[in-house]
Amino acid sequence: MREVVVESAVERDQNRWLALAALTLPVLIISMDATILGFAIPELSTALAPSSSQLLWIIDVYSFVLAGLLVTMGIVGDRIGRRRLLLIGAAAFSVASVLAAFAPSAEALIAARALLGVAGATLMPSTLALIRNVFTDDQERQMAIAIWAVAFSVGAAIGPIVGGFLLDHYWWGSVFLVGVPVTALLLVVGPRLLPESRDPDPQPFDIPSAVLSMVAMFSVVYAMKSFAEHGTSTVAWITLAVGLVGGYRFVRRQQRLDDPMIDVGLFRIPRFTMAISGNLVACFGFSGSMYFVAQHLQLVTGMSAFRAGLSLLPSVAATILVTLSAPAAARRIGTFRVISLGLTAGAVGFFLLSIVGADSSTAQIVGSILVLNAGLSAAMAVAVDGVMSALPPERAGAGASVSETANELGIALGTAVLGSIAATVYRGEIADATTLPTEALETARETLGAAQSVASELGGAAGDQLVAVANDAFVAGTQVAATVAALAFVPLAIWAWMLGRPRQSAER
Repeated sequence: MREVVVESAVERDQNRWLALAALTLPVLIISMDATILGFAIPELSTALAPSSSQLLWIIDVYSFVLAGLLVTMGIVGDRIGRRRLLLIGAAAFSVASVLAAFAPSAEALIAARALLGVAGATLMPSTLALIRNVFTDDQERQMAIAIWAVAFSVGAAIGPIVGGFLLDHYWWGSVFLVGVPVTALLLVVGPRLLPESRDPDPQPFDIPSAVLSMVAMFSVVYAMKSFAEHGTSTVAWITLAVGLVGGYRFVRRQQRLDDPMIDVGLFRIPRFTMAISGNLVACFGFSGSMYFVAQHLQLVTGMSAFRAGLSLLPSVAATILVTLSAPAAARRIGTFRVISLGLTAGAVGFFLLSIVGADSSTAQIVGSILVLNAGLSAAMAVAVDGVMSALPPERAGAGASVSETANELGIALGTAVLGSIAATVYRGEIADATTLPTEALETARETLGAAQSVASELGGAAGDQLVAVANDAFVAGTQVAATVAALAFVPLAIWAWMLGRPRQSAER
């Protein structure tokens, strides 16, 4: 049996919790990076004029690259040491952040965001793997993971507030620089506080599997966005076929390997599958909802970026409270029933978002997000611990990456899927309701920000009419996407409830 080497200093209580404090730093910046960009969409759209497809890629390419490399980077951490990988990733994340901040075009920003995803993939496996090995006591580990989840939730929640302040005072690229001082702090305190941890007999690299997973994800997502932007085309169908074949080959390869990148056989276990699914769909809902709300508050309601971020403070408070309370609730009623209740609240939140109109009050919008985020935070908090509890310590690196892959894949898919649905509706609605010249119409159909820029150039009654039409089209797209999300959550919530039983018995 393989043993994970952990320095003896971690046995000291004070060092364990100081190490945990250091490990929350990368989680904080990665979760902030996932939400802070949403509030920069209006300014970014004006400055770089991305198409609707490019805008979605700018937002979600980061998470797709991160998700595709997490397992591989977990194996790298097992080999070279998780602390070493963490510090390398922190330095790379800083460099990529600067490149993104000063990107001169939409294409350059997409490339910089992809580099951020590579750097982020080196950070995330190390955090959970080190927590899993440092905190060997079950109750301490549960608390440590809950604190880790709180850091993730807090980062995601305060991202809009921090981003709003920066956008009110600086240019759109400033939102990418917020992580630089945090990574610098990690580079200073990490070598002193974090123990080194590695697997003396690590899993071998599996480059073909990593390539197949990336091909599958990016091909399917590219096809989906192409359908949303251009309708059906031969290229889109071919790309979709390539993605599906790549996904099939990936699964078949995992089934044949003695030491696979992902043990797909684990997904035959209902509880494991439910914990992973709960984590994925909760992140899916979180990222998808923020994509719409950030634009609605600024472009439809007319708030400044900072005021829009501040309006979400009640959601921040609810997220923190629920995340801290969820583990105790899981001990009382069972992990999967907490997941079920969380997903049910998420479905209710999406339903409330689906009835928000262009003239709805800020309180209605904020209320829907509060319910949605509180529920999804509860599901995420206990789902992560549910997955990690099933993992043997010697596979902590690659195993933690599976959980994080679900997390990041959910974040990416939330924007990609719901954003593509909304974009399809928006483009159809605005084309049917306006009589603009062809060139102006094509620009207005790209994004809500682009439509408002065209309206500003038109001025007068024509400009006002275009703003009203574009706002209504954006809201219609949000309503359809939110309805789809709400309906998708219901069967998963029912499944989780049926699996539920007290946590202690469920995990033995």
